[in-house]
Amino acid sequence: MEMCFLRALLFVALSAWILADDGQVTFVSELSSKPAQKLSKYGWYGNVRLQRFHIPEETAIARWLFSVTKGNNFNCGKHNVTIHIQYGAPPVINPTGKVFPNATLWSPPLSLILPVTSQSSTTFNLSNPAPGDWFVGAHLPEHDGRIEQKGFPSCSYLFQPQLSIRRAVDTPIMQQGTFLQQTAAPDTPARLKLYVPEFASSLSVSVSDCSSGEAADDGNCSLVLRLGSTSLQQRPVTVNCSGIGCSATLSNPPWDTWLRVVVESGLGNRTVTFSIVSNYTVGCKPKSVGLKVDDDINKLRSKSNLTNSTSADNDTVVTDAVAPSNDSASPLTPLLASACVWSIPILYEELDVLSMRFTPANGPNVSVTDTHPTLLTYPLHTQATGGTLNLQLTLNTTNITVANSSSVVACLSPWAPVLDLNHSQPCRTALFGGYGVRVNVSDPKAVVRLPFPQSTTWYLTLQLTCNSSDCGNASLVSVVPEVFISACVDDCGTYGECRLLRSYSYLYASSTWPSCPPPWWPSNRCFITEASVYLFTMFFSTFYHACDQPGVAVMCIMDYDALQYCDFLGSICSIWVTILCMARIKDIFKYTLFMLGALLIAMSMQLDRKGMWNMLGPPTKTEDDDKAVFLSCAKPSSLYRCTEGCGADTVTHLLGGAGFLFLIPEQSCALVGVCLYIFAETEDNYYYTHSLWQHPGGQLRGVPAAAKGEKQGGRWAGTEAGPGAGDPRSVATRYVRMNKDELYTVT
Repeated sequence: MEMCFLRALLFVALSAWILADDGQVTFVSELSSKPAQKLSKYGWYGNVRLQRFHIPEETAIARWLFSVTKGNNFNCGKHNVTIHIQYGAPPVINPTGKVFPNATLWSPPLSLILPVTSQSSTTFNLSNPAPGDWFVGAHLPEHDGRIEQKGFPSCSYLFQPQLSIRRAVDTPIMQQGTFLQQTAAPDTPARLKLYVPEFASSLSVSVSDCSSGEAADDGNCSLVLRLGSTSLQQRPVTVNCSGIGCSATLSNPPWDTWLRVVVESGLGNRTVTFSIVSNYTVGCKPKSVGLKVDDDINKLRSKSNLTNSTSADNDTVVTDAVAPSNDSASPLTPLLASACVWSIPILYEELDVLSMRFTPANGPNVSVTDTHPTLLTYPLHTQATGGTLNLQLTLNTTNITVANSSSVVACLSPWAPVLDLNHSQPCRTALFGGYGVRVNVSDPKAVVRLPFPQSTTWYLTLQLTCNSSDCGNASLVSVVPEVFISACVDDCGTYGECRLLRSYSYLYASSTWPSCPPPWWPSNRCFITEASVYLFTMFFSTFYHACDQPGVAVMCIMDYDALQYCDFLGSICSIWVTILCMARIKDIFKYTLFMLGALLIAMSMQLDRKGMWNMLGPPTKTEDDDKAVFLSCAKPSSLYRCTEGCGADTVTHLLGGAGFLFLIPEQSCALVGVCLYIFAETEDNYYYTHSLWQHPGGQLRGVPAAAKGEKQGGRWAGTEAGPGAGDPRSVATRYVRMNKDELYTVT
């Protein structure tokens, strides 16, 4: 009996300690870690090491630990690691100061600078973080142009992010119009949550009956009321309460989501008790269409018949947004007098990876009036945040004459729409900002591009506005909203390439410029066997580089990977046959070595075209396998014939004979070439160092991208980003280009 009593007493004591430590709710810890990744100098977005973390609902505190460790100290200077943090989508950055295309809108993320010694770390704390996906990207300073060859020692930095959170498991839920009694202490604020339904137009939260238990402080409780979460770009709505109560009102609150409510006390060490209640107004609901879906099925069937040849395998879904009446099929049908918002059903089609199209189900034309807003809904899932959200709004003046003083105002906003648009109304909801555009007769088209949009539901609100109170005959106009997801901004222009990147299971895209190495031509020693190898090399080198070119002048006679393999194989075989030709051995041994060497080289290329063993043999290859250094060695047969022809029979004669004179230039050229290849080559002087290295039987060929470890200029539409990333060609992609003056560089 005493043991049971002691256990019960211990349980009560622990429960009291937990409540005293954590306040009114119980917190649990959750930890997550990502593997260490090697950082790269920034040249384009593919050099950024991107990691995704998920923060659950009701998280009170999130703490990131960022650690950077030097892999080795070879040629390491002092470098700062830049860390970017963004909520809802990858961070959009521009370290190189490139010019974005017109109408491209983006907000800079939170950036941290971490100086690196041998091992450095820093923490980042965030209270009341927004639930959902958070992205962390890291990179070294901008690339200095120096080419680092694979297999040689170099300075490396390893980056590893870790996340620790404290999450509430029993947060009280506020019901509509129901008072809750709560307490708040300086270190233990009251935490609550409430659900905001769809089509809510306003929300209010009120605090009353505040009391601290002290007669002197009953008239002033000094409470702070916070509504919403922290997402770096957006902060909670904060109201400082004085007296015994206060209230906060939100217009256009976020729809269909849980809203966090935190009440903090500022009265020293005293605990404050209070009552709290919430009320919301649900207005502007569209007229219900009931459960009959025949009309929607007919729309899908007609849409399928129109696009059967191009999108037969694509999934099409109609969103929950519905039209207020059955007469809405006509784009210019007048609104019902009782309607508050005209909600248009949207059809969205997944066309490809990071490619999605949204179209109004009733046709491309959408009616807009001056009395009620027209609402279109675009759900954006996590898989689409790695691309670009494009909005193109066009005013249709074919059937209706629009006055010069009339304009169609549009607001594209996440989480909730702006339900009242006019000349003075900003494009902003209660907790989130939006993107506003305007079209009229003089400017009938407007474009908005949002790289890496947040993963949520986006709303487009349209309304006709006039300078006077009455729009006259033009009280109903038609616009064509085109909304779609593309991999890159403006298809990367004419000469750019849009590449698909992957961070584990997350896919995202970015534009880059491939390098353009000039073609090379190996020398021909006029021997039939050697000449055939040189011809093979020149042929595939020509068509490999023709397929490897950026821009529109691209010609691929076969698969890019096959062309590349043949080019690399021919380069090394050319050097091998040249070495054997210089050795002047007997034909039977020479041709045996020809065949054996070709087989071994083919095996080596198949194992790893960038392997270190290729450096140990006659050829030396760069990461991009575009160069070959001819490392000639002193052949015993050559040296013997040389000393024999010079009449040298002693070591002195050997060192002073013609053989040694032949050997000195040969090895000197090879040494100079290797030094240029390893230490002196940069993106700026690459073409000059390449031209200097014309050598019988081999050349130093490459592109500046060798330092990045990517297949620059190739026909891949993607690269690997992070360990475990596979061949990006296995993912369905599309090739897009980009103008150099309109570089879209995101990090």
